Amino acid sequence: MLLSLGFICLTFVSLVRSEPCVSSSQGLPGIPGTPGRDGRDGYKGTKGEPGPPASSLKMTEFKGKKGVMGSPGPKGKAGPMGTPGLSGDKGVTGVRGDSGMPGNPKRDLQSAFTVARTTIQFPQKNEPIIFNKAISNDHKDYNVATGKFTCQIPGLYYFVYHASLSSNLCVSLYVGEERKVSFCDHKTNEYQVSSGGSLVQLTKDQEVWLAANDYNGMIGVSDHNSVFSGFLVFPE
Repeated sequence: MLLSLGFICLTFVSLVRSEPCVSSSQGLPGIPGTPGRDGRDGYKGTKGEPGPPASSLKMTEFKGKKGVMGSPGPKGKAGPMGTPGLSGDKGVTGVRGDSGMPGNPKRDLQSAFTVARTTIQFPQKNEPIIFNKAISNDHKDYNVATGKFTCQIPGLYYFVYHASLSSNLCVSLYVGEERKVSFCDHKTNEYQVSSGGSLVQLTKDQEVWLAANDYNGMIGVSDHNSVFSGFLVFPE
């Protein structure tokens, strides 16, 4: 019985489906819905095939535009000196200058002086005697401030002094710190003169001076002069 009832129902449904639905008119389109959300990111694709080598491409096709020139960088270190260049052409001869004053080559080998002591005071004992007035001293080899002669031209020199004395006097001639010669005179008159001299071999920059010991009665006043002289005899 149940089987017969099922068959009847199935036949009824088939009849209903076979009849087409008839509509009198088509309805209007509905309002569009709101856009849906973005979908999820897709899965990472597989690695592609290698491209052609860069050397096979024409790089000029991919060259970009020329950029703006940058500011100059700091100055670098100087490089090694290059090879000398060729000599230039000889210049034009200049105009001849005016003639100079006639020279005197012999003057370069001259040295001479005479100086005087102009005081009534006795010189300091064992100190250079100061002859403070230059009578002749063209090359300034004698220093009137220090009382010393400085050799500028090596050679053989002659030095001599003439001293007025009012008391006993002993004078020594020094070269550097070495005493070369000494002369003494004991006073017997109111005024009298003592003198002495010597040849001395000198090298450049050696100094020569006179000094008195405890007997230092040298003076230098009008009509009673005391002088010291020296000159080059033979240059080396």
